[in-house]
Amino acid sequence: MPPQARRLRADAARNRDKLLASAVHVFGERGLDAPLEEIARQAKVSIGTLYNHFPTRQDLFDAILPERLAALERITTEALADPDPWDGFVRFLSGLFELQARDHGLNDALARRFPDDSAVGAACRSGFAQAELLIERARQSGRLRADFETRDLITLMWAMSQVIRESMEVAPQTWRRHLAFVVDGLRAEAAHPIETPPLTDGQLEKLIRGR
Repeated sequence: MPPQARRLRADAARNRDKLLASAVHVFGERGLDAPLEEIARQAKVSIGTLYNHFPTRQDLFDAILPERLAALERITTEALADPDPWDGFVRFLSGLFELQARDHGLNDALARRFPDDSAVGAACRSGFAQAELLIERARQSGRLRADFETRDLITLMWAMSQVIRESMEVAPQTWRRHLAFVVDGLRAEAAHPIETPPLTDGQLEKLIRGR
């Protein structure tokens, strides 16, 4: 390969790395709707260079979010290793929302739908499959109320993501107080029958698509 071609390829790789680092920082601070122009500016490249590497915003999400979501897999694995199913479940919730509070881009990612064939969509499905194991284990222990389902966890994540988003500038720890109320309400001994049924799969699908 001619020296000039090698130099151009090395420059392109450096630009891509700078864009990825900038995207992690900007999305982490400002959420997934942050302007792509700001990502290019902080990476010190043109917006055209950004689009050359990542033609769509989804391409950029797929490049950075699966690695961020891997932290959720670690939290779930540690929670499943807890010998007490209830403590493991509470540990999972606390770790999940702490992760969302630290990374506003990840907070947005867990509150919206991504294409099924995207890298982010695959990472989310894997995470929810593990979360379902946690929920079932806690239910079987008799400590988690029997009517709590994975679909309820999804709506809880939506609600908490909004609490985190709206309070992050003024009182960034507010989510911990709300989680304490939620955890007390999820204890089997505190449960009472709920007339409203959980979302059906069809209803959940429509809500997610709407997001």
